Amino acid sequence: MKFALPAALALLAATPAAAQQAPAPAAAAPAMPPKLVVVISVDQFSADLFAEYRSQFREGFARLMSGAVFPSGYQSHAATETCPGHSTILTGARPARTGIIANDWTDFSAPREDKTVYCAEDESVPGSSSSKYTVSDKHLKVPTLGEWMKAADPESRVVSVAGKDRAAVMMGGHKVDELWWWDGKGFVSYAGRAEPAMVARVNAGITERIAEAQEPMELTPFCQARSRAVPVTPTLSVGDGRFARAAGDVRAFRASPEFDEAILALGAGLATDMKLGQGPHTDLLIVGASATDYVGHSLGTEGSEMCLQMAALDQALGKLFAVLDRTGVDYAVALTADHGGHDLPERNRDHAAPMAARVDPALAASALGKEIAAKLGIAGPTLVGSTAGDVYYDPKLTKAQRAAVEAEAIRRYSAHPQVQAVFTRAQIAATGAPKGPPETWTLLERARQSFDPARSGDLVVALKPRVTPIASPGPGYVATHGSFWDYDRRVPILFWRKGMTGFEQPLSVETVDIAPTLASLIHVPVPVQIDGRCLDLDSGPGSTCK
Repeated sequence: MKFALPAALALLAATPAAAQQAPAPAAAAPAMPPKLVVVISVDQFSADLFAEYRSQFREGFARLMSGAVFPSGYQSHAATETCPGHSTILTGARPARTGIIANDWTDFSAPREDKTVYCAEDESVPGSSSSKYTVSDKHLKVPTLGEWMKAADPESRVVSVAGKDRAAVMMGGHKVDELWWWDGKGFVSYAGRAEPAMVARVNAGITERIAEAQEPMELTPFCQARSRAVPVTPTLSVGDGRFARAAGDVRAFRASPEFDEAILALGAGLATDMKLGQGPHTDLLIVGASATDYVGHSLGTEGSEMCLQMAALDQALGKLFAVLDRTGVDYAVALTADHGGHDLPERNRDHAAPMAARVDPALAASALGKEIAAKLGIAGPTLVGSTAGDVYYDPKLTKAQRAAVEAEAIRRYSAHPQVQAVFTRAQIAATGAPKGPPETWTLLERARQSFDPARSGDLVVALKPRVTPIASPGPGYVATHGSFWDYDRRVPILFWRKGMTGFEQPLSVETVDIAPTLASLIHVPVPVQIDGRCLDLDSGPGSTCK
């Protein structure tokens, strides 16, 4: 695989020479807690993608697969979006507890005209909107692993780097030493934070790289077999791309393997510059690799594009681990995803899924709300929200009007052939804690784990399987996730540490199990009530769960 990036973005070039010459960790099984914990989230890396490509992994993923492999991890809640998913990974808590019930929700009391609230913003900032916002951690209601570590040892350091602000914030939490995300031009942080030399260096390299055109990447025979153009609209097809990019095309850079290389380069550079794990305290490095999600949305989860992305990410992870090996630090890695993903229906129908379809535009809350308002003789939209998920009643409705709107909305949603279920907030709130493994939960139980009474909708709508909530696809947005179904809920969970005994556990676990597992590994107490449990990473007579 030809992977052309300038030296400024190459992971090994981003590493100080002294660190490159340090000895690699010993191969013997470690007896003490690791000095560095590395947590990686691959956005939209479904269990299905992992299963499809695991036989092709040769580098970073191959190393992780020599450790503890949980191929059936679950983002067990219903709101399988980026922000809720990332909020589970290092808190041990489901969205009902973290408060991150979606990427966006409606708050009619928000102090601005725009009542949509973005999960990682401070909506009280004057002049802000949900699309032009000030990044904030204020909506995350619980502490993260990094905060548990700092409570136990204030000298522990937490570094969070991601391609999306919501990924960096939700995994990093409220107390971070460095937190950087991509804003469309470069990596940025909260206002007033000093820019480390490594951030400036990587940003300069990215600017230089985007200014250059990218030649098509070479297809391996495995990827050639997946290369087939699939028409989506009369002017748009996907499936046979090779990530050729015109000079200056930032959007194409973001939805390509180059983006993850840059994110991992920054993580590797900060780890070495800050000498993470090289002192007397245990440190935490968090990396949110976001390109797989942008590739999935723009081009789908199959085709030559995703094949190239998987191979390139495998290589980039291998480079990251090589950098960390050269520091001589004893480090442990956990890798998972914030959610899965669903391919575009035009290709799904070719894969023996005749029910695959794009959502009926009439199911949009605004459209349905207008019809209900006309029938009931009520002024106003009556319903606010999206096509699926949380739907809110217009706050100007009287109690009697709300009851009439609810009855009519439930009737219309329930009668639509693309709707699996519609639940009221009363139904969801009355649902008890789920019992049994996450794949057996009812739809109501899944919805309950995404429910916050102060933020969730008055209704929650679940579309039927294989119905894609994109009525009108276009460049950059042909496929998505966010459903109640297991193709969006199932993600791999991988743990690795030098010298550990590898094994595979096929039974289901949850992403909320990651934080307590890592806390046990580094002997840090869990100071709050959580939903997850410690997973035993020792297949022998011992146990990592104390």
